[in-house]
Amino acid sequence: MSAGAQGDLPLGRDVALLKWDATGLGALGKPAGVLSHPNVRGEAERSLLTVPYDLEDECYHWEESGKARRIWLLNRLDSATSGVILVCDDEKLAGVMREHFRRKRVRKIYHALVFGRPSVDVQLWRDRLAVEKRSGQIRTVVTGHIPAECKMTLVRSWGGLSLLKLEPITGRSHQLRVQCAKRSLPIVGDATYGDFGANREFEKRHGHKRLFLHSLETTFDYEWQGRLHRFSATAPLPKEFEGRR
Repeated sequence: MSAGAQGDLPLGRDVALLKWDATGLGALGKPAGVLSHPNVRGEAERSLLTVPYDLEDECYHWEESGKARRIWLLNRLDSATSGVILVCDDEKLAGVMREHFRRKRVRKIYHALVFGRPSVDVQLWRDRLAVEKRSGQIRTVVTGHIPAECKMTLVRSWGGLSLLKLEPITGRSHQLRVQCAKRSLPIVGDATYGDFGANREFEKRHGHKRLFLHSLETTFDYEWQGRLHRFSATAPLPKEFEGRR
């Protein structure tokens, strides 16, 4: 199935196929506002793929030419976050890759547009977080016991804004958004942890309303069927992140 999966996926609106390798592992480029997967009936049209999703098996499923098709989702991004998201068409490989994520063997690079400028150009951020559920929504705070680490590198600054490269060492819910906000570097467009007044002014001035957090690159090595493979995928940075040079 792997050879043909890449050309005929029922992709959601503006979702891009970034890469598909011979083992059946693929990367898609998710736009901001698209769901990693539907949670309730009626959300398929707003999701990564426009077909039903099995929450228990964590896979999309549909029929094609009388044959059952399944695509497993390997990681998730918040609907407001854009960028690289991984899938595969082999259940055993999906298990291998999910173990890779659990053991932190996947390198992920994000770019974030923030208000302000960091005091240093390169820094390792270490925090202790608490993740809570409030009225069905996840909220993360910086007064907890869950370790969170991220390497921050300043890409460039202009006009009261900075473009940051963020490399999370841990993967906690809303980690990057909270770590930026804690350091008075709120991510532009963050409606939960950000600067609401600055967000309104930015939208009025530039006409963009979104969370300016983008999963730029995902890279890892993995062993499959006795061979070592390297996988790397990049989702181009949206133009609105660049500003005017």
